[in-house]
Amino acid sequence: MDKNRIDGTVDKAKGSIKETAGKAFGNDRLRTEGEADKVKGSIKDAAGKAADAARQGVDKASDAVHRASKH
Repeated sequence: MDKNRIDGTVDKAKGSIKETAGKAFGNDRLRTEGEADKVKGSIKDAAGKAADAARQGVDKASDAVHRASKH
């Protein structure tokens, strides 16, 4: 799993907590920070998913080349 996916999950969780606390206490700054953290987390998660997919594609291609070279 790509580090960005882990970081993204943490940012999204942190953002949810901040957003909820901001709403509960009427703190617009905290709520807005939470929303921004969630967006940042989603972007990191998407980048991590793309990196994982690319890595899997390279691994599959490498395996195919390796199998073909044995024949």
